[in-house]
Amino acid sequence: MTETVAPDIRAGISTDILIVGAGPVGLYGAYCAGFRGLRTVLVDALPECGGQITALYPEKQIRDIAAVPTARGRDVVAALKDQADAFGPTYLLGRQAVGLAHTPAGRVRVTLADGAVVDTGAVVVTAGIGTFSPRTLPAGEEFLGRGLSYFVPAPEEYTDLDVVIVGGGDSALDWLLALHPIARSVTLVHRRSGFRAHAASIREAYECGATIITDAQVTALTGDSRLREAQVRVDGEDQVRVLKADAVVAALGFLSNLGPLAEWGVELDRRTIVVDTRMRTTVDRVYAAGDVTAYPGKVKLMSVGFGEVATAVNNAAVALDPALSLFPGHSTEASA
Repeated sequence: MTETVAPDIRAGISTDILIVGAGPVGLYGAYCAGFRGLRTVLVDALPECGGQITALYPEKQIRDIAAVPTARGRDVVAALKDQADAFGPTYLLGRQAVGLAHTPAGRVRVTLADGAVVDTGAVVVTAGIGTFSPRTLPAGEEFLGRGLSYFVPAPEEYTDLDVVIVGGGDSALDWLLALHPIARSVTLVHRRSGFRAHAASIREAYECGATIITDAQVTALTGDSRLREAQVRVDGEDQVRVLKADAVVAALGFLSNLGPLAEWGVELDRRTIVVDTRMRTTVDRVYAAGDVTAYPGKVKLMSVGFGEVATAVNNAAVALDPALSLFPGHSTEASA
């Protein structure tokens, strides 16, 4: 995927909307802003668009987008970028937004880590879970890169291997379903009897024939230059089970950090940003959408984030020009 990056903004850049976070929600926000004729800049600390999808699971099947039964993560990102690119946004990738201040005229000035400044009418934060790092598997960390991994960027590398997946959330079940057709064997180990994944994924996992061990923990990994076995202790069993394991995928979730965004003065609820029904934060001209937001009844789905960023961008458009209508019109009207 080819990115469009501003060549040099040391002298500063001016725009109508600055979107902080170039993941799926941010990309759709760029489309929404462009549809309204607003100049848009996207900034992201990662070197490519797509957020967690691109960085962690580009081959993962995405199933929670309306009218798209299933699609690879990388294909979803590419389609969203094509949609946004129709309006020529500027991408500032591999650059982190660190500072925020308001001008006397009410505009917002965002400073990047490299010292560049973006002058904008409004900011929309779509930073997902912020910066992230995987929760580690206490047993066998020495096999990291030699059989142990925390995500699966290339599923085909697991062809004909004996794979053990550790975890009980959506990612663990997704990897089970993705790898089961190509691996020699797939065993899921979860420390509880209940799962945090979607009900449909749990049902499919049991029906596909993979081995699922609950109320259990991986206590040790063994091998030589490569991982060979995983030792599993199951509650109520005296003997430790020894599983053949060419690969262990520890899908234990991630530790997140808002980083400098937490210092912008917005109201926080733990590691999320509190917004109102217009997706406004407690700081003037700063909006937020997607997984980074918090409000009563919040549901963290990509499809929800798309609606939130549309709300944020259109409310920002009215804040920039009160003469505008909040409703942007239907895209079909342009070709009618």
